[in-house]
Amino acid sequence: MHAPLPPAETLRTALAGLLDGLPPRQAAQAVERLIASYRGATPTDAPILRDRADVVAYAAYRMPATFEAVSAALGAFADAVPGWVPGEHVDVGGGTGAATWAVSATWDGVRPVTVLDWAEPALALGREIAAANPALRDTRWQRSRIGAALTIESTDLVTVSYVLNELTAPDCTALVDAAADAAQAVVIIEPGTPDGYARVIEARDRLIGAGFHIAAPCPHSAACPIAPGTDWCHFSARVSRSSLHRQVKGGSLAYEDEKFSYVAATRFRPTPAPSRVVRKPQIRKGQVLLDLCETEPLLRRTTVTKRHGDLYKAARDADWGDAWPP
Repeated sequence: MHAPLPPAETLRTALAGLLDGLPPRQAAQAVERLIASYRGATPTDAPILRDRADVVAYAAYRMPATFEAVSAALGAFADAVPGWVPGEHVDVGGGTGAATWAVSATWDGVRPVTVLDWAEPALALGREIAAANPALRDTRWQRSRIGAALTIESTDLVTVSYVLNELTAPDCTALVDAAADAAQAVVIIEPGTPDGYARVIEARDRLIGAGFHIAAPCPHSAACPIAPGTDWCHFSARVSRSSLHRQVKGGSLAYEDEKFSYVAATRFRPTPAPSRVVRKPQIRKGQVLLDLCETEPLLRRTTVTKRHGDLYKAARDADWGDAWPP
């Protein structure tokens, strides 16, 4: 009997199957139009994904990147809450369900999951893709307006990935507050841009105000030490490129890096990292430069040299977003 494939492989296979029969040019054109819509500065008042062709093209293009970014955020969160496993999960604005796949990849077992989204074609496709993942068999795909009128039933974990950028400021506030009222843990992921970081910081402040503790990426629940407007906190996840990716973006690389910002917070006390690597480590002859966000809170560059022995080996293996020391 063969062991089941990891969720990432299962997802890639399911998405590749969806594109069978969809002309490559049509898929690429749909993706380009949808990217333009998502990058628009004005929040939308109607679902961007209109029909199955839209949803298939966009899912094939975006789900792998969303899955990898959410998985990276959840991995850091899981490290800060050892022994905790969510019993129930609500994915707000989950579309075709990338975050539900990431949760199933982070914590073993089957759990009740509710995916809320206002685009029925996305929910329908998410349900279809999820049939490939036994861990998602107890998932409800529920149409819901994401905004001020949203109600979330009591749950262990709420994920909100790549959603706040589609909402007005009042709807963002209402969504974060609803998540805080409903959940023991909230994980919010946004694009790794200055605007995405700003939305994450606003959400972080509201969660702390609601009594939550920050589990990741920050090593503390104090104010972010980055001076507003000078920089932004974000991370990177590597994504294997499909043929559709290469067609839409040109280029021949077999991968791309998905930049994202996130916050994970809990009502119970987590054990956050002592510090977090917040930039790509710089490896030089005999030394590694690490930019760290520390518990104090402050940002500091530390130099690890060969004199540090095993710590130097660990620094050479350290990656952007890792806890430090390991």
